[in-house]
Amino acid sequence: MKKTRLAAIDIGTNSIRCIVVEVDPQGKFTVLDDEKATVRLGENLSKSGLISPVACGRAVDAVGRIQKLIEGFNVDEVVAVATSAIRNALNGRALVDDLSQGLGREINVISGQEEAELAAISALYNFDMSGKRYAMIDIGGGSVEIVFALGNHIEEYFSLDLGAVLMTEQFFTSDPIRMSDYDDFRRHVRNELKKVFTGERVVVQSFIGSGGTITSLGGMVMNMRQQDFTSVHGYEVLRSEVVHLLAMLMRKDVKARRVVPGLNPERADIIVAGLGVVDELMKFFGANLLQVNERGIREGLILKAIKRMGIMQNGSQRTWRTSVLEFARSCHYDESHSRHVANLALAIFERVAEESVLKKSERRMLEAAALLHDIGYFISYNSHHKHSYHLIRHADLFGFTPREREIIAQIARYHRKALPKKKHAEFSQLNDKDRLLVNRLGGILRLADGLDRRRSGLVEVVDLNRSGDVYTFKLLGTEDISVEIFGGNAKRDLFEKSFVCQVKLITG
Repeated sequence: MKKTRLAAIDIGTNSIRCIVVEVDPQGKFTVLDDEKATVRLGENLSKSGLISPVACGRAVDAVGRIQKLIEGFNVDEVVAVATSAIRNALNGRALVDDLSQGLGREINVISGQEEAELAAISALYNFDMSGKRYAMIDIGGGSVEIVFALGNHIEEYFSLDLGAVLMTEQFFTSDPIRMSDYDDFRRHVRNELKKVFTGERVVVQSFIGSGGTITSLGGMVMNMRQQDFTSVHGYEVLRSEVVHLLAMLMRKDVKARRVVPGLNPERADIIVAGLGVVDELMKFFGANLLQVNERGIREGLILKAIKRMGIMQNGSQRTWRTSVLEFARSCHYDESHSRHVANLALAIFERVAEESVLKKSERRMLEAAALLHDIGYFISYNSHHKHSYHLIRHADLFGFTPREREIIAQIARYHRKALPKKKHAEFSQLNDKDRLLVNRLGGILRLADGLDRRRSGLVEVVDLNRSGDVYTFKLLGTEDISVEIFGGNAKRDLFEKSFVCQVKLITG
């Protein structure tokens, strides 16, 4: 069946973004292009009430380029929206008419609540929040959208005029920023929040954030931690890190901020206002953790269009396991072997978890690594464990943070050949706690893989007893399993090293 190409355009206060995707008949889409132009429609808008002629010119030029891009990709349908700046400007309607004419398609001016809905659609698609009380926030140039939810159930949408461009122009006129101005800004944000959220204060466990401020936050924190993940999508940031970043950025002038690692130089003049709003929101609602959603409103537009066109696949809710299996199948994995190794690995995990203080979240990382450990065969048999590492590291696995994805990739990488060593560049970049976790979960996977030496699913782990430093595994087989015991003994090394023990394999 024919694939469909869609484009979504978001004309915001700070920038104009366009994403082009190709959608298969089951509703799964692949990003073909993601274009951004910083046009600053909100420049001086709060003072004059008008979008300046210069900013209008930048927007017309950007939309003209996007129109050519869409034509080049032979896009079947285009969805285009304009948000806060055009919504609030006295000349917004005239500009959107000009832009619609240049695009050759109608651009819809949407409300703040519609913005919030689109951000929520994207967040729910990308994050597994089952059983959690949380808020989704989208920090734009002109407005901030806030959505409260419990699991997959949306409670309320809110839109406040607290965007990064708007707040910068209203409060920050000096360079570097004066502390007195920042205090005025902070009081304003708190007062606006108190006006909207009257009565009993909503308390949430965490935030999911989108928008340029949030992705810049993720990039800067990743650099602070000296980490090097493939993207900031799903990255977790603590409020203490937001506070420390703000203190550092406020000591610098705009020129110095432009060279801060992880920060887009084009955002240097408005980042303090953006992060200040994030900080006040986290404090106001009691959230200590923020997860970065790199996709946001544009992806919400795509998902809404897919559903409207009847392409979206019907069926059960997306989960981390279905995402892992979908990726494994795309790499033509050996399903029976991988599932059996996963079952063996989880059986071992359950028997050592309590004593070794292994967590439920670590169990799912082990299961994912076990299901994916051999996908490197998709590229080559030689060094397939290393190919598995790179494939997993760059995979878009639903429900896992960049840190978790890196750990899964390393667990899979060490299922054969060399044990983890500090001279291995990727392993050396992990902190001590995560190195121990890779050693332990990698040791479990390595042993489980050895116990399916003939890839025939003959072995079951029925019991595990510990006496001193000796772990005795009682195995049950449907036929002679001497080859599997040989395989297990050949690959028990990492388990013994990480759990400081000796492994003994016996038949029941």
